[in-house]
Amino acid sequence: MRVALFLTCVNDTLYPDTGRAVVKLLTRLGVEVDFPMAQTCCGQAHYNTGYRHEAEPLARHFSDVFGAYEAIVTPSGSCAAMVRELYPRMGERARAEGRGGGLATLLGPVVPKTYELTEFLVDVLGVTDVGAYYPHRVTYHPTCHGLRSLGLGDRPLRLLRAVRGLELVELPGAEECCGFGGTFALKNPDVSAAMGTDKVRSAESTGAEVLCAADNSCLLHLGGTMTRLGTPLRPVHLAEILAGTETETGG
Repeated sequence: MRVALFLTCVNDTLYPDTGRAVVKLLTRLGVEVDFPMAQTCCGQAHYNTGYRHEAEPLARHFSDVFGAYEAIVTPSGSCAAMVRELYPRMGERARAEGRGGGLATLLGPVVPKTYELTEFLVDVLGVTDVGAYYPHRVTYHPTCHGLRSLGLGDRPLRLLRAVRGLELVELPGAEECCGFGGTFALKNPDVSAAMGTDKVRSAESTGAEVLCAADNSCLLHLGGTMTRLGTPLRPVHLAEILAGTETETGG
């Protein structure tokens, strides 16, 4: 299978190691991974801030760049949700505004073949044990887009439970938002900071060394909160845990 890695803006700018981990993991599982250099923002930031029409050229570009691939894999629940949930709305809204069905027709093919990483591993490749090793105590935060928009369910947990050396502990209040929410954190900083603090304190109560999630935008927010609180917890993206092997760690 030949797939495209859709890295996303946050990962490209701040967390390139997550993208490297995805390539390493999928290659180990026998998947051929391309990184289309022409990829840009999917338009989520524009769309969610009310610039709906300005997001449309980015959606068109996404289709142009990724349309030929069998599957599009991204280590971001929020950007996967943008394509799967909001691209169809953009197309239908353009039709309702009398601008025809061209946008819907263009975007239609990329919607069903865009997968968040854990969906691709479990649903497409049919694996939960990816041969990973990670000798740490970990708790998992299900981010809002993955939980509510994509319905990832227990896929990330099934993958984590199969990692050798990893002790997975339940996060109290796991389904509560961490307070990031993109521009929500900018418009409502006090509320956002309080929600982040609650999430980190819940993670601390588990005795975990690592707070894991499948979306680095939320981990960015939580990592900043951890720094301010002086906690020994570390934020780590799920892909980086799954990419690790016993040979590399000397375990």
